[in-house]
Amino acid sequence: MNPHVNGGWHEEDQTIDPDEASRALSRISQILQEQDERGEHLEPDPNEPDAKPLSALSRNKIKEVLSDLHTADIAHVLEALPQDDRLAVWNLVKHDQDGEILVEVNEAVRETLIDAMDREELVDAVEALDTDEIADLVEDLPPDVVAEVQESLTHEERAQLRAALSYPEDSVGARMDFEMLSIREEVTLEIVLRFLRRFETLPDHTDQVFIVDRQGKLRGALAVSQILVHEPSVSVASLMRSDILTLNPLDDVGEAAQAFERYDLVSAPVVDEGGRLVGRLTVNEVVDVIREESDEDAFAAVGLDEDQDIFGNVWETARSRWLWLGVNLCTAFFASRVISAFDGTIEKVVALAALMPVVAGMAGNSGNQTLTLLVRSMAMGQVTQANQKDLLRKEVFVATINGLVWGAIAGLCVWGLYWDSPQGQMLGFVMFLAMVLNIIVGAVVGLAVPLILKWCGRDPALGGSVLLTFTTDAGGFMIFLGLATFFF
Repeated sequence: MNPHVNGGWHEEDQTIDPDEASRALSRISQILQEQDERGEHLEPDPNEPDAKPLSALSRNKIKEVLSDLHTADIAHVLEALPQDDRLAVWNLVKHDQDGEILVEVNEAVRETLIDAMDREELVDAVEALDTDEIADLVEDLPPDVVAEVQESLTHEERAQLRAALSYPEDSVGARMDFEMLSIREEVTLEIVLRFLRRFETLPDHTDQVFIVDRQGKLRGALAVSQILVHEPSVSVASLMRSDILTLNPLDDVGEAAQAFERYDLVSAPVVDEGGRLVGRLTVNEVVDVIREESDEDAFAAVGLDEDQDIFGNVWETARSRWLWLGVNLCTAFFASRVISAFDGTIEKVVALAALMPVVAGMAGNSGNQTLTLLVRSMAMGQVTQANQKDLLRKEVFVATINGLVWGAIAGLCVWGLYWDSPQGQMLGFVMFLAMVLNIIVGAVVGLAVPLILKWCGRDPALGGSVLLTFTTDAGGFMIFLGLATFFF
């Protein structure tokens, strides 16, 4: 029996406080503002011309703020600072934290930080990381830096890095951790305890030890709690569980995250097609996946990239928004042409111009509710081919009920506002009927857009709000004015 641990472990000694990042950001921003108010004339550093020059007083104060911050909090601060302030603060970060911070920040901010580092700094920062973390940075690093880092890795670490890079970005293999404990089933708990005591600290989120045979194939798992509460003479085979959730490196990491949530997992083994243990997925990576997917859906709904730098280049930021702004402009012109087609009706009943936004707005809100519900349900894997028709039927019924209720309320309000007009009663009926029909249209479009996008292999949330707004606006105007033309 040869129990072993794969990879190393880096212990972090920073104090964790959920509000610390916000306080640090406020304090650093205040220090930078106070320097500006003092009006000190400072020459920029020729080695860092893009970084804001800092006085000795400001540097010392910022270093003091950074000294006890967790690397994730420093990453948060850097993401929230304008670029010149960001680079100035980045230069004051301890060099042994550089690699961890590069992993934590989003891709756009990471690029600005990497550009500000010289080659030696970058190599030192990346070499201090684990192989799974290095894999996260490879695409953003210069090729020569990647080559030098690979040369410094052991044969096993190079194999792990190649494995991590070989998997698709949204797969379990690309996010798995190589730090794991594995033992053989024929040993006793006493031997396992002696093995564990050889390490100063265990890999993060070690809630179980994996059981493998001599070929490295997974046999089961043994909870750390079981090791602690049973007699040392008890065998591993008598306590281990073989009915555990296992993941394949090619599994979708979003679906794996749902399994973690469903079964309250802390870690899960990753095995290849031959059943060999190749890594593990941990809850800290799953939390990142859930956050990233949530951000991606929120940004995709309005046609934005979730990895944007909020203080990025103005021109590049503007260009990144052109596609959906262009789509929106075209749809707005289309909606305006719909209105112009009913000029004669509007001239006869001027109140129609004031009431059109009500029809479009209510349907847009109702459709967005349906769209959001469906996108979330699809992300959770709750929408299947078998239940799509039931979901469509249910949402159309809901939209019909809401249309009847709120259409009646709107119709009564219109009748009350224009009761002294010859067309007041008919105008209320037109408002009622238009709102019922447009709310149903909004619900159908809110369901159809994500399903069609998924069928086309695209993100179901991509531009959904823009397309829905176009439909409820143009469709609402056409329905409302068309009915008005018919009845008046």
